[in-house]
Amino acid sequence: MAGCATAELGAQQGAAPRDIPIAGTEVFPESITSDQAGNLYLGSGAGIIYRAQAGAAQAVPWIRPDAANGLQSLFGVLAHDSSGLLWVCSNPDFFAPPAGAAKPSALKAFRLSDGKLAASHDFPAGPAACNDIAIAADGTVFATETSGGRIFALKPGGATLDLFAAGENLIGVDGIAFADDGAMYINNVRANQVQRVRRKADGSYDGLTNLVLSQAVDGPDGLRPVGGNRFLQAEGTGGRVTLVDIQGDRATITTIRDGLGASASITRVGRVGYTMDGKIGYKFDPALKGKDPGAFTIQAFLLPDGV
Repeated sequence: MAGCATAELGAQQGAAPRDIPIAGTEVFPESITSDQAGNLYLGSGAGIIYRAQAGAAQAVPWIRPDAANGLQSLFGVLAHDSSGLLWVCSNPDFFAPPAGAAKPSALKAFRLSDGKLAASHDFPAGPAACNDIAIAADGTVFATETSGGRIFALKPGGATLDLFAAGENLIGVDGIAFADDGAMYINNVRANQVQRVRRKADGSYDGLTNLVLSQAVDGPDGLRPVGGNRFLQAEGTGGRVTLVDIQGDRATITTIRDGLGASASITRVGRVGYTMDGKIGYKFDPALKGKDPGAFTIQAFLLPDGV
């Protein structure tokens, strides 16, 4: 049977893993994540959260938008096994006017066990785009806000999102992740940068360090840790997945897979990497808008040894 478990078994045996179809039309996925059991989760432009259970033949709708959960168009998704939660970034559809009063962008959490809404935290009033999520060792949840150039923090047990960092140099902030030593790293989809977030002894924001890259990045987006100071990075404009290996203030960028279309996110299950072509051009490109984007698929590929 095609799916996560089969892909991982194939990887162990040296066979190419199989792609996983997404059961839906006009999915326009922006982010993908996985849990320790090998289940895959992805958001969609329509606000549906899809899940491909380990061993499943396809990704199917798992959580649908309703009045109770308030899901809108989905960006970042992050499964966190320690808390048993799936965190998601929910935003108004930036490519379509709302049918009624627009709901604010929000950071939401659903139980991995049953998909029930566990928490919902609205971003402060004003334009916002909740983009991606990372969780520190102490359980603090950090979420990037791309359009306004901000990073918000939700402390364990906290009721509201607290502003952690803001500035013009953060406009375009996208992916966020922690290294094993606790250092926070982000990338900037507008400026094509990978950066270390400096923090003071009390944990508060202390500015950014632009890393010197071994080669240019192109539309850096999802950022996932793979141990030490290394990260998998999806580059949506470049249509590739890269390995970002950070040593001091320098980062070696190595292409792992290219030719992926608008690949905005990446996750891994063992030796297998998973990403998607979000086909976002069908939302805004005059040459594509209104045309059938065709089927959507989770693309699976072997990761190199040592990743």
